Amino acid sequence: MQADDDQGLRTAAGGASVAVAEAARQQAVLARKAGWHDQALALALDAADESALRALGNIGIAQRGLLIQCAAYTVAHQRDQTGMRELTREAAAIARSLGAVTHLRDTNGGFSQATVQLHLISAESTAGDPSAAIAAADALAPQALPTTERRALYFTDRAKAFAHWGRRDECIRALLQAEYWAPQETHARPAVKTLVSGLLVSGRTTPELRGLAARMGVPHS
Repeated sequence: MQADDDQGLRTAAGGASVAVAEAARQQAVLARKAGWHDQALALALDAADESALRALGNIGIAQRGLLIQCAAYTVAHQRDQTGMRELTREAAAIARSLGAVTHLRDTNGGFSQATVQLHLISAESTAGDPSAAIAAADALAPQALPTTERRALYFTDRAKAFAHWGRRDECIRALLQAEYWAPQETHARPAVKTLVSGLLVSGRTTPELRGLAARMGVPHS
């Protein structure tokens, strides 16, 4: 009975450590969105350095990787490509150490080698290198991602990179692929609506683009 009680206490303590780390990650995300990049970076990296996470086995290691991935995306917003890539390589190494299994499935789509690579697509584009973002996308098979929502995000991130690169036709094709995987989520995302609206006024429209705009409720002339 004592052994069972001790195991239960350890499990509860481990769950609490992961919850604290996830709360720190969410706070870092909010700080980044508010433009408080230094604070966001400190929140994520300080939480990743907590020794309690390292003692939890794969779940703790995966949560640490997710925090480092969060820090990398914050650095991308600071247009620090070198720092972003260094942190992403660290997150990728953590994912490789865990093998092919996706961990933390209930947390932001999970943590695995595939989700780190997905993160890199958006991070490269945000840091100012859309061609590197497309290269990162080409290195990832969307079928390796754990959910249809993640696969749709793959194609919307790919579309944004093509848009930043001035590759209009490829951007539209990627948006249509995102719609195929997760139509409701794709239609509802404000960033996608903004992208489609911009395409409508910035160049030649096609039946495919006009149809997508109509399905999303984006007005066009």
